[in-house]
Amino acid sequence: MAQVNYQELKKGGFMKQIQKDRFSLRLRIVGGHITAEQLKKVYEVAQQYGQGYIHMTSRQSIEIPFIKLEDIDTVKKALAEAGVQPGACGPRVRTITACQGATICPHGLIDTTALAKEFDERYYARELPHKFKLGITGCRNNCLKAEENDLGVRGGTEVKWDAGKCNFCGLCEAVCSAKVIQVNQQDKKLSFKDTDCIFCGKCVKVCPAGAWQGKSGFIVYFGGLYGKQIAIGKQLEPRLLSNEELHKVVEATLEFFKQYGKQGERFGNTLDRVGWDLFRRQLAAAL
Repeated sequence: MAQVNYQELKKGGFMKQIQKDRFSLRLRIVGGHITAEQLKKVYEVAQQYGQGYIHMTSRQSIEIPFIKLEDIDTVKKALAEAGVQPGACGPRVRTITACQGATICPHGLIDTTALAKEFDERYYARELPHKFKLGITGCRNNCLKAEENDLGVRGGTEVKWDAGKCNFCGLCEAVCSAKVIQVNQQDKKLSFKDTDCIFCGKCVKVCPAGAWQGKSGFIVYFGGLYGKQIAIGKQLEPRLLSNEELHKVVEATLEFFKQYGKQGERFGNTLDRVGWDLFRRQLAAAL
């Protein structure tokens, strides 16, 4: 009987259970998005080859437990019919997570679904010293908790006020979470403390006169951990205003980790060991 390569199986999304020759299959669900037809196929596979249930993971993926060793190839083929692939495990870029973003959510500032697909196509399963998590959240509400990822992206809107269009209705002041806008309706005056703006873009969305204009971009956090160790990711760069800049930063980050990371060491620990200043310089050079 051929020896089972459990490391290769895990790399391909099949994680060994405590039950002999049973595996929990993690699926590749990009940005939490799966079609109804794909979900139907997952249901069929779980019914036929598992134990009739699935597990929803903390990172928007789906796992099908109790897959038999002898059924692995059949399961992969069945899922592939609906365009469903096994997910990545081990020391590599994991499944990309994302909220619904600007195409669905009223608060969204960036197209998180499209960006998650870009990230998946460019970075998914890339080999690294340890697992690497990429997460994308669409706005200041931070539903995907960008700071908990090895590299997290949050949408943000840089705003400007046009006095000539303003009717001084006060709606912008009312919705401003950071309380950096003050409107004097009687004297027709407005003050805006832009240095304390949190880039939520609410003033732009609510303004009936178009006096507030905004340009959406990306706020990036590095080195987050939320497991055996907990660390909040740090924002090192100012807002990035183009996808091109963002991808340059992600590429530079992965290359840095590949160059300086030790096997089994998370990215945040690598930064603490070799120095954040060195990483800052590499990011600056990439831009």
